[in-house]
Amino acid sequence: MTDAPAPTPAQDPADGADDVFEQKAVRLAKRERLIAERESAAGGAFPVSVPVTTTISALRAEYGDLEAGAETGVVAGIAGRVVFSRNTGKLCFASLQSGDGSRIQAMISLANVGEESLARWKELVDLGDHVFVHGEVISSRRGELSIMADGWQIASKAILPLPNVYGELSEEGRVRSRFLDLIVRDQARTTVRARAAVNASLRGTFTAHDFVEVETPMLQVQHGGAAARPFITHSNAFDAELYLRIAPELYLKRAVVGGIDRVFEINRNFRNEGADSTHSPEFAMLEAYQAYTDYHGIADLTQELIQKAAVAVSGSTTVTWADGTEYDFGGEWARISMYDSLSEATGRRFAPGDPVDELVSFAEEQGVEVPPQATHGKLIEELWEYFVKGDLVSPTFVMDFPVDTSPLVREHRSIPGVVEKWDLYVRGFELATGYSELVDPVIQRERFVEQAKLAARGDVEAMRVDEEFLRALEHGMPPTGGMGMGIDRLLMALTGLGIRETILFPLVK
Repeated sequence: MTDAPAPTPAQDPADGADDVFEQKAVRLAKRERLIAERESAAGGAFPVSVPVTTTISALRAEYGDLEAGAETGVVAGIAGRVVFSRNTGKLCFASLQSGDGSRIQAMISLANVGEESLARWKELVDLGDHVFVHGEVISSRRGELSIMADGWQIASKAILPLPNVYGELSEEGRVRSRFLDLIVRDQARTTVRARAAVNASLRGTFTAHDFVEVETPMLQVQHGGAAARPFITHSNAFDAELYLRIAPELYLKRAVVGGIDRVFEINRNFRNEGADSTHSPEFAMLEAYQAYTDYHGIADLTQELIQKAAVAVSGSTTVTWADGTEYDFGGEWARISMYDSLSEATGRRFAPGDPVDELVSFAEEQGVEVPPQATHGKLIEELWEYFVKGDLVSPTFVMDFPVDTSPLVREHRSIPGVVEKWDLYVRGFELATGYSELVDPVIQRERFVEQAKLAARGDVEAMRVDEEFLRALEHGMPPTGGMGMGIDRLLMALTGLGIRETILFPLVK
């Protein structure tokens, strides 16, 4: 009993269209042969099922420490994708891979399967095929966990070749063909499972705090809940213009009005804006609202949510990013004032009452871009991002924002001109935001009217007056703290990857 020599790598489809076309033609011919042999071949090229008795990962867990050359006497039926293959005379070797990346060696020998079956293996099995193998669980002479087959069957015939399992797909190739990325790259599979672990952790933390998970509309007659440009569509049934939601906020607050004091949602948002390393037009969002707390209480909750998610992914609040860098989410996170930190960074005192023209002059002097439809708040935030954001390394809550950029937030209880809002920065980007929610319907209407004026002057991100939401507030909403966090960005913070890597199937041109 010997192990396979170094296997031949799979063909990379990018190596040449002609070669791929030729391989496809050969594989299609094999498919036809398998179909013609359907009765004798027990199902042809694509049988409905195969008699699997266990999984590759389960065998590795139970028998992974077998001594070299050991025989177990245990017979199993397993299936996996052929990712390596070597045919050598009377003994053929294949590495079978399961969906989680676990692998086991299949050994097809003349002595065990017979001449006809061995010949059919050599003639019909290609890299990428899903194969069922039945036989004894053993360890080869080199200590490789293996199945010494007494029978085998093609479970699904691959018509196109796999990418090169020794190389890497380009970033563009990984994004456009995520199914191939998942086959050949461990990190891709790990990221999918990390995302699932994060979502389970978030839900577990909310459940422990008596939150209720709900679902709110994605198609809305009026967009709101954030300053963003919406996607617009048309409903034939209602003959009405509808918007893909940019945030679930206004519906979740209706739920709080209705008596669901602790509510959250994890679902999709859509914003018709640019795409870059931290932004995607379609993204997953978490929003949560808790009655009878404020932005300090919701900051505490957010820190707990993220720290427990880190533990779910890495077993510790210190995570290791894809490039090997360690990042610590532990301890109590700093909370700094936007105005104070900007003043400290520039050596110039900034205050909520600073006139717009003075801020414009300062921004121009410093080479900071002045946003269109500039307001005091927009200028302060632009200056803060220019002077302060890049120096934030550890997780940091940036507190107390200008009132005119935060139309859904309660005014600060002791500082005029600002609101009780924080943004959480991790790795230099905004990960989450939290408010003491504005629950006074009269002030909320005034804020909406101001936003409508901005929209009339050409601000495409400004909110509109939402009469239905105002009607809900007029029925009484308790004091509430709320937060929102991008799930994709949370994965970025925990893994060190870009947003297109954390989304399984991102939108690309």
